[in-house]
Amino acid sequence: FNSEISYLSSFPFIFPSKHPFARNLLFFTIMANTPSISIPSHIKAWVYSEYGNIEEVLKFDPRVPTPHLKEDQVLIKVVAAAINPVDYKRALGHFKDIDSSLPTAPGYDVAGVVVRVGNQVKKFEVGDEVYGDINEITLDHPKTIGSLAEYTAVEEKVLAHKPSKLSFVEAASLPLAIITAYQGLETVEFSAGKSILVLGGAGGVGSLVIQIITSYEEAGTEYFILWKKLTIAKHVFGASKIAATASTTKLELLRNLGADLPIDYTKENFEDLPHKFDVVYDAVGQSERALKAVKEGGKVVTILPPGTPPAIPFLLTSDGALLEKLRPYLESGKVKPILDPKSPFPFSHTVEAFSYLKTNRATGKVVIHPIP
Repeated sequence: FNSEISYLSSFPFIFPSKHPFARNLLFFTIMANTPSISIPSHIKAWVYSEYGNIEEVLKFDPRVPTPHLKEDQVLIKVVAAAINPVDYKRALGHFKDIDSSLPTAPGYDVAGVVVRVGNQVKKFEVGDEVYGDINEITLDHPKTIGSLAEYTAVEEKVLAHKPSKLSFVEAASLPLAIITAYQGLETVEFSAGKSILVLGGAGGVGSLVIQIITSYEEAGTEYFILWKKLTIAKHVFGASKIAATASTTKLELLRNLGADLPIDYTKENFEDLPHKFDVVYDAVGQSERALKAVKEGGKVVTILPPGTPPAIPFLLTSDGALLEKLRPYLESGKVKPILDPKSPFPFSHTVEAFSYLKTNRATGKVVIHPIP
């Protein structure tokens, strides 16, 4: 209940006083009334009912039916939501053959508070602060009521407890990007001692790829291939082992994240570097160029299918257990959320947030907060 009080206390009309007596009174009131929390029949959400440019088709709807809760789901009062390129690509109809039916409220990344639990839910209780990527398979019939809504219903298995040291805004920025970063490294069996080039190192995924590599190396912790349960000794990368591309103004960020070789893509072509890499992680959709930067026998992974063979495209599988496994790195600050300086955008400015995201100039993640 403390987490619920913490969340409610941010709303003065609900929690007008921080006096200890008022806090205790509210605490006992919540305890008495938790089983009968009032959930509205209709909610506010951003929705599109036809395919097209998201700035044109996305409309605010104050009367969307509250999503039905299944037995393996929790109902989340959304506090913050991050937006991703997949959101506006879905709106264009790129995936309509396997997408859910219209109308759709987009949004994958969520951070919020559990307000109701299904009968089969074991891990969460009402009042828990949670975060996650709400769609287990990114493009396979994702939810029609995503995270750009007051409430969303989400399967227990794709959620994790929000790290206590992260704000809701910071937590919302992470799930899709950090799971993508980690699973991409799994895909190419990245391990200590290998060199890597990250294309798009200042973006939401790329910035986390760099941090995951450096934090794992510093900690001497479990090998990336989790199912092998191997442990690696501490190994410090030598110079030029972690390279990453970004524009001129973002090179210092790359250094701060842990890159040994920041590459200004506006001034040099990474494929012309004399040094080739064991792994190239393509987070920007340049797999054909990436193949020219990899060593013989090396691997290229791209998060933007289809990719140029033999580059390995992959789509993430949302995984709450992985978020829990990464929790110590987030709590300790070894891995930090990178938020674009313009974030957060208020809920009323969601269309403007998408317009900004589509410029490809964002540093880190674009987040929507607060959500009414």
